[in-house]
Parts: sequence; C-alpha cells; structure tokens
Amino acid sequence: MWLLLGLIAIAATFINLYMYKTGKDYKLAMAAGLSFTALTLCSEYSLVSRWVKAEDWSALLDVVPGMERALWFLTIVSILLNIAPVLLELRNKK
Repeated sequence: MWLLLGLIAIAATFINLYMYKTGKDYKLAMAAGLSFTALTLCSEYSLVSRWVKAEDWSALLDVVPGMERALWFLTIVSILLNIAPVLLELRNKK
C-alpha cells in the first residue's frame, strides 16, 4: 500500500509543478501531493507496526535502518517540491 501511495504522491507533485508552470491553479495538486506523502508515511509506519506485533525482528533489522533515511529524504524533497510554486510566486511578486 505504501508503494501505491508513494507513487500517487510523486504523480501529484509533478502535476503540481506542471500546473504552476502552465499558469493554472496548482493548490489542489499541492495539497494532494503533501497529503499522499503523509499517507505514505502512515502506511509505512503501519507496516513496521505489524512487524513489531509479529515479532519479526529480522524484517525490522533489515528494512528499517535504510527506510528511515529514505523516508526522511523523500519527505523533505516532497515538501520542498510541493511548496516551490508558492515560494516562486512570492519571489515574483517582490
């Protein structure tokens, strides 16, 4: 599930940037990109929670250290890309 949500978040982010570039209202796409990023993180957390409940320590030891760095990086990139049009709009108004 987290993979599907992540792909939707990426698609929404690119739609956000495309809509800004073409001069259309991008705010709904921005909200969708950030929302699906949050849902992706929640879904990944649920997966880890299931592994803890099942006491699947090998899965946790194998996946969590690498995923932590990846999730931090991708979340920061998602936030920056989704708010970039707002920042560019503010810069152009000055």
